[in-house]
Amino acid sequence: MSAYRKLKKEEIAALEANGCSADSWSGVTVSDQFKPESIHNVWFSGKVEIGTFKKTAKGPGGISKPEGLYNSAIHNCRIGNDVLVRNVANLANYDLADGVVVEDVHTLAVEGETSFGNGVEIEPWNEGGGREIRIFECLSAQMAYLIAAYRHRPNMQKRLDKIVSNYVKSRRSDRGLVDTGSRVAGCGKIVNVAIGPHATIEGARALTEGTVRGCAEDPSFVGHGVIAEEFIVLSGSRVDGSATISKTFIGQGVRIGKQFSAENCVFFANSEGYHGEACSIFAGPYTVTHHKSTLLIAGMFSFYNAGSGTNQSNHMYKLGPVHQGTLERGTKTASFSYLLWPAKVAPFSVVMDKHGGNFDTSNLPFSYLTVEEGRSLVTPAMNLFTVGTRRDSEKWPARDRRKDPAKLDIINFTLLSPYIMQRVVAGIDDLAALQEKAKKEQVNIPYKGAIIKRLMLQTGRKYYELAVKIFMGDALINAMESRGSDATLAAFIRDLAGLEELPLRPWVDVAGMLAPMCLVERIIEGIESGVVENVDTLHKKFLEVHESYDEKEHVWCKALFSRRYPGLSTEEVRERLLAILEDWKSSRTKLNNMILSDAKKEFDQSTRLGFGIDGDQTVRDKDFEAVRGTPADNKFIKGLEEETGKLEATFSRLSNRLKKVRVKA
Repeated sequence: MSAYRKLKKEEIAALEANGCSADSWSGVTVSDQFKPESIHNVWFSGKVEIGTFKKTAKGPGGISKPEGLYNSAIHNCRIGNDVLVRNVANLANYDLADGVVVEDVHTLAVEGETSFGNGVEIEPWNEGGGREIRIFECLSAQMAYLIAAYRHRPNMQKRLDKIVSNYVKSRRSDRGLVDTGSRVAGCGKIVNVAIGPHATIEGARALTEGTVRGCAEDPSFVGHGVIAEEFIVLSGSRVDGSATISKTFIGQGVRIGKQFSAENCVFFANSEGYHGEACSIFAGPYTVTHHKSTLLIAGMFSFYNAGSGTNQSNHMYKLGPVHQGTLERGTKTASFSYLLWPAKVAPFSVVMDKHGGNFDTSNLPFSYLTVEEGRSLVTPAMNLFTVGTRRDSEKWPARDRRKDPAKLDIINFTLLSPYIMQRVVAGIDDLAALQEKAKKEQVNIPYKGAIIKRLMLQTGRKYYELAVKIFMGDALINAMESRGSDATLAAFIRDLAGLEELPLRPWVDVAGMLAPMCLVERIIEGIESGVVENVDTLHKKFLEVHESYDEKEHVWCKALFSRRYPGLSTEEVRERLLAILEDWKSSRTKLNNMILSDAKKEFDQSTRLGFGIDGDQTVRDKDFEAVRGTPADNKFIKGLEEETGKLEATFSRLSNRLKKVRVKA
């Protein structure tokens, strides 16, 4: 912005002729190219700096309006070049960057010193407190996870709190900013809110103590009827439809609207909240709730879909709302499901019915949870071969709507990862132990607060073994594909020979980032020692761990191989790898066929009920196919059939390579 000068006498006279006034014209300074004809009916007070207006501002529908200052009261502001301020009753203590539009707003003001929502302490996951997070503009899902979940590391908590405090201190000011490319229109009261860059606030009722931040590649939007206090909204996110949010962090690519309300919550990448209510939730990436009757409370979720009427209870009418629950990645709750916290649900499970007891199914992923005679019934592994699970794993990466070059949340979309497979392996062991002790006359077997049908113990193990075979085959294929020469493949085989049993080291899901626990511990130690001293360094450490996923997956798979096949010679390793490929082909084919069978149920006769409403069966079928299509033209089914068709070629190519490679002991 160019240097400012005082107004000339003739400019003051022109401004007064245009209906303008000031408590003191000496407080108003202007750019060298200033022209008073772009300012009408404005009252100035305090120190006001005004740029140059040479263009027209384009609004909705292509309407163009001359830039300048009109029908407003402006106090202690810096107005950039090519700005439009129109019909603003109170504009105070703000800097408006070049090209900004502010019109039809009751109040846009900073009152005293503020950090614009940065540093606000909220209580997610446990409504009774103890897992507080201080929200700020650079908060990632991974950092929030460490703060909320690792309360047993007080030194780390102190260091992270200092990192946040340093950032908050840098944002404290008694002046606000409406940054480049931003527009504020048709709003009520906006107080102590940082706006932009590339943010649009249109029709909001009341915003206080917050930040709305976008970028040129991914603007943000706060829309009609929104009431928000103590909040952060990041790039690519949209909050509208009379949503009400309080003490809430809204990360990148999030959608909140349709009268949704949230308090003491964090929503990370690509989450969605419509119609319902959330209180004290940690919504990891892709947490979705769309229904008016749904309440999410005191839970941690990710890659989650809430059915209508989903509800949880977190107080048990004893010490108050102190209980919490965890639905691990990929879980779904069916319509009108209910969970009594505390409870922990394994990844990729489906919860149905009303559960009045506390249970932990961590070691039984891909399960169905229902209720039988008042007790929670777990049916292990049944969700492994449903079309929904496979489709979800494919749709999530395709639905990442973040366009900001600086993505805060790190997300690993892998379905059968070491994180999941450690649960599968543990589930196999648990089911085997239960089966060994079970008596034939038993119908139901108790399991960690729930029950399992005795007849499902063997079936569950069988399906989990199917997953193990697919995982090991996938890992072997990846390893072989990355070893292009016979020499490196031979070295890979020798590396697996003579292995003693290696430990299966634990993996964790850090709010979307999958990693060995030891690497997360290393990051924590770096925080505690002061090596990690700011947000940028911490994010780089998380990225380094994320980028090492393939390498660390191989290490874990090697340990699983050693556990199942210890002490093999090089030739025995070769034979075992050939057997793993054979198992992979048959297991992947079987799983795909089971998923295809499940998918094709969507086209059977029972699903055609209600189609062709005024015709016979022929009309019904034609109407159904016009609306739903056929299995032959369904994109998902075609893709799965094509994948199955390629399995034999992949198997033949890699097995031939294994057979031919020369391996010296």
